[in-house]
Amino acid sequence: MLLLLLLQVLASCLWLGHSEVVTSFESSCPQFFFRETPPNEALEPKNPAWICQRYKNQYYFATLYDRDRRIPVYSAYLYQPGPGKRPKTWLVEPQLMGPTYPKTMEREWTLLNYFNVSLEQLSKSQAMLQDYKNLTGLNRGHLNPSSHHPDSSSRTATFTLTNIVPQDEKLNGGAWNNYEQQTMTRRTQGCNTTYVIVGAVPGNNYIAKGRVNKPSHIWSSACCEVDTNHRKAWAVIAENDKNKVQLLTLGELEDVLTQLYGRDQVSLFHSSCPRE
Repeated sequence: MLLLLLLQVLASCLWLGHSEVVTSFESSCPQFFFRETPPNEALEPKNPAWICQRYKNQYYFATLYDRDRRIPVYSAYLYQPGPGKRPKTWLVEPQLMGPTYPKTMEREWTLLNYFNVSLEQLSKSQAMLQDYKNLTGLNRGHLNPSSHHPDSSSRTATFTLTNIVPQDEKLNGGAWNNYEQQTMTRRTQGCNTTYVIVGAVPGNNYIAKGRVNKPSHIWSSACCEVDTNHRKAWAVIAENDKNKVQLLTLGELEDVLTQLYGRDQVSLFHSSCPRE
């Protein structure tokens, strides 16, 4: 018993990441949204989780997670690219199992070996590494990419599976990658602060024996502050089975998403972001 207690204390010292499942972004991590205004409720799934993604005691981005489909609806972050290595460690979100679990993103191995969590418990609450094994033509696609962050900790924080969707392999390594690395660099020239929201539209197909939804579309939107009086915005969308990205205005993307979701009019950013 004493040994078990010591192991748990030791394990708790290893918990470097913190991701809080919260009641709203506005009250917990509003800094990742332009004028602290998240997207409206038109994108919310039936069983949502609002996650403030925190690692080493610091918030790095926000994710709205669809518990039923086991994919993120969107991730919101500040665009701050920098040089550095791509992380290799994948993390999961214990709090999706319930509020009694630590507010942390952590490796599956640590949860299973130090915190008496079963694979069944974890798998009921979210996607796991096993779900992304042996895929054909798909791979793990980041909504919030590690390359848009300036240091090791901020990049590692993006490697939580709550920020991942099954993405077409050619799209992920081709046109989408070009948008993330080249178009974003060009478009953000002259910007002081760039707010980004990247999302996935749920599709009709699943991987992992029906556990994880394969999105029909991946989209990205940005609102940049040039100075206190000037802003610019842009957006893209891609079908998740084609290596092609369509450049849109923010208003056009909101209209397309409104049609795809078939609910209320979608609003991604505060009204002072230009829609044209």
